[in-house]
Amino acid sequence: MTAENHTQDIARVLSEALPFMQRYDGQTVVVKYGGHAMVDPELSAKFARDMVQLKLSGINPIVVHGGGPQIGAMLDRLKIESRFEDGLRVTDKATMEVVEMILAGSINKAIVAAIQKAGGKAIGISGKDGNLCVATRLTKTRINKETGKEEEVDLGFVGDPGKINPEILRTILHSEAIPVIAPTGVGRDGETYNVNADTFAGAIAVAMKAKRLLLLTDVAGVLDKDKNLLPELTLGDIDRLAADGTISGGMIPKLESCASVVRGGVEGVVITDGRVPHCVLLELLTPHGVGTRISERQTK
Repeated sequence: MTAENHTQDIARVLSEALPFMQRYDGQTVVVKYGGHAMVDPELSAKFARDMVQLKLSGINPIVVHGGGPQIGAMLDRLKIESRFEDGLRVTDKATMEVVEMILAGSINKAIVAAIQKAGGKAIGISGKDGNLCVATRLTKTRINKETGKEEEVDLGFVGDPGKINPEILRTILHSEAIPVIAPTGVGRDGETYNVNADTFAGAIAVAMKAKRLLLLTDVAGVLDKDKNLLPELTLGDIDRLAADGTISGGMIPKLESCASVVRGGVEGVVITDGRVPHCVLLELLTPHGVGTRISERQTK
């Protein structure tokens, strides 16, 4: 490729991005950051640069991060047993201390440092700061196989984002900084709760009236029966795909959660492949999205 052709390619990409930049100008975009994108150093550096790029383009990114593998590794080191119920980590007092240490401590500050190294300004907080997330204890039930009766499952300090108070986020955004949020919440009794990062990000997106919620995952998106990517789904598609077996297992509650966020006023939720470099920019600023977008109706 000649230097002239390379220059033309750059000019074409920038030109294509313009209408998308206008679409999102001044809008809030919530990004749930996790999976391979968060543990691969090269992808992490590119993600940080992408967040800075969004901010410089007039878009307001809010980052909500997970940390399951790092929490699990630390619990193993401390010889604290991990136990899960329906994909949720059962969180006793000792486990909650480790969860908070890893999420609000090392992971949160590493992401802040990466964004600032990329030339941006970031402020790391947890859901406890400014009463951002006033959580309630999450309850689950199951059928006892021996008695056949329904019984409550004790998840410990696992919370549901009962109420979001977004004032602190507005303050951070007005300061031209990027909020980076650890998904813990505070209960009305003062206890700390571990909140699922996807659920937390969805609650933040609804409270902030975000234009988009992007969920970075380790899958390409939602696939059809032939393993081809479904680039767009409407709310009505979800029940149909579950009924005919196209989607199953953990993808069903994930899509139901996405649908709830859309019903809450967010224009679109995107399950995107965090293993693809610059997936956030590709999804937001180009006609070539990465993943599956869930919205109220078809937008193409």
